[in-house]
Amino acid sequence: MSDDPVTARLMRRALPVVTALASLLLVVTLAGALYLGRDILVPVALAILLSFVLLPAVRALRRLRVPRAAAVLVVVLLAFGILVAVGGLIAREAAQLATDLPRYSITLRDKITALRAATAERGGLSDSFSGFFDMAEEIGKELQPPAPETTADARLGTAERPMQVEIHAPRSGLLKTLGSVAGGVLHPLATFGLILLFTIFILLQREDLRNRAIRLAGSSDLRRTTAAIDDATGRLSRLFLAQLALNFAFGLVIGVGLWAIGVPSPILFGVIAGISRFVPYVGAVISAVLPLAIAVAVDPGWSMAIQVAILFVVVEPIAGHVVEPLLYGHSTGISPMAVILAATIWTFLWGPIGLLLATPLTVCLVVLGRHVERLWFLDVILGDRPALGPQEIFYQRMLAGDPAEAIEQGRLFLKERALVTYYDEVVLASLRMAQEDAARGTLDRARQGQVGASVRVVVETLGQVRARGLPFLGRRQKTASAEAEAAFAAVGPDRSTAAIVLRPDDLAPGWRGATPVLCVTSGGAFDEAATLMLAQTLTRHGLAARAVSQEALRALSPEERPALICFSYLDPISLSQIRLTLRRARQAVPGVSVMVGFWRERDPASLGRLRRQIAADRLVTSLGDALGAALEQARAAPEPMRRAAE
Repeated sequence: MSDDPVTARLMRRALPVVTALASLLLVVTLAGALYLGRDILVPVALAILLSFVLLPAVRALRRLRVPRAAAVLVVVLLAFGILVAVGGLIAREAAQLATDLPRYSITLRDKITALRAATAERGGLSDSFSGFFDMAEEIGKELQPPAPETTADARLGTAERPMQVEIHAPRSGLLKTLGSVAGGVLHPLATFGLILLFTIFILLQREDLRNRAIRLAGSSDLRRTTAAIDDATGRLSRLFLAQLALNFAFGLVIGVGLWAIGVPSPILFGVIAGISRFVPYVGAVISAVLPLAIAVAVDPGWSMAIQVAILFVVVEPIAGHVVEPLLYGHSTGISPMAVILAATIWTFLWGPIGLLLATPLTVCLVVLGRHVERLWFLDVILGDRPALGPQEIFYQRMLAGDPAEAIEQGRLFLKERALVTYYDEVVLASLRMAQEDAARGTLDRARQGQVGASVRVVVETLGQVRARGLPFLGRRQKTASAEAEAAFAAVGPDRSTAAIVLRPDDLAPGWRGATPVLCVTSGGAFDEAATLMLAQTLTRHGLAARAVSQEALRALSPEERPALICFSYLDPISLSQIRLTLRRARQAVPGVSVMVGFWRERDPASLGRLRRQIAADRLVTSLGDALGAALEQARAAPEPMRRAAE
């Protein structure tokens, strides 16, 4: 950085632009390297993915005391033998289908003629489908075998028709012919050999490659980095094996179904269906096009085509929405937008192979982003987990004036967790963020009032949600919201007090009045919402509470004497003002127990100092602490009487 203040200021202003240009240059460079080096990188990528699939089999042989080299060679050669057999099967079935296609051209042309006549009767439909019908007729003509020419016709054609002249290119030399043939054969063989070689090397040198990855990722914490990479490797292996098994089963079911329907070459279409399903979203649809076309061409009617369509419509949803979630969850950990974007980019870079590899490669990137600190941005860009924490999401919705969406997410949260947990870990945390913005001057009074009003709407609505029976005893159900799942993971389990509800018989005599607890707000922009949450929490657990202002507290009648007064503070306030407020409360209600909630202070040493300075009976920093302290005071017996909230 320059010593000149003007130059330094200009450099600071230009730094974001330079960073953006450098990032763009890096992305372009990586894309160019991937595109130009695809002949080498594609075999490497395929070998890495195959190593993830074959690793469990190698480990199983190693547990049987088979030497590493022998285990790797046996597994790899067996896997590649299966791939060669499948490739030969596809080639044989495709050749047979190509031989049989001309026989189906007559049926196809008859159907096209019937469809053209049917649409002609409906007027405008004929013009709309005329191009399609013409194309289909041309295809039928191309497929139709040429009529055999008799000897008489040949002599007649020779006498009456003009001589046909054909121009042929000069015959190539032997070396040129061998070169062209070898180029078409050797390139796939070379790619196949590279994949085989890389797969064997990766499986043999797995530990060494892992150690190098640890060094690149940062070896300051070897235990954590090693555990992260081993966990990522295990997760990817399980994911790819599950995906391979599911797609194999999908292709098998499709092949058997097509065979039962009577579609020619069912093995070919079953293999294509299993392979195409690796393509996200559209793979199954693509694999259904060719069997449908063949069914239309083979069957004089439409029953075969309808049965094929029903087969795919039934099998794909079962595989995608029933079996797939049972095997590896509702998703692969990638956001739907990232899946589409990755498929587009990898197809552009590596062609059809890139389309098949798009999802596995993107899964690898997401796992790296979740386990390697330096690559965290990959998880943010490509992962399906929310980019913001539950507190940040809630605060953003309050800033946007959208309490309805926050209420919906809160309802999902309350199906699995306690209301006090949601208030403590999400709503109060977002209020603290709002208070920090207000203290910095980035949130004016109008916006503060808007945020406070939105939070009160959420709190008032969620307070009316009925708690589920036995909701906090470890039962776990998958929700439909990724945000709710992320919130469950972020906040952790409920406290034990979240399951306690005191009945009137459980309360001490002084706590059996109409409103034994008064929750007093300090009057700040966000304190009213915090006080309302406190009152709701206590009431929900059997301690009738009411939120009041400090002015209402001074006007209490003797009949309204509470057993506990809770003061709620979110805004910063002087300790002398707090001491004055507590002294007035004790003068208004002699002998009352006083609790002070500082919803921002967390340091134990500071809490002890504050407790001594303000002379409160209880000092708490969370709604859960306030609930526990109030329940302890309110019980009539020393042993707690617990029952689940109903």
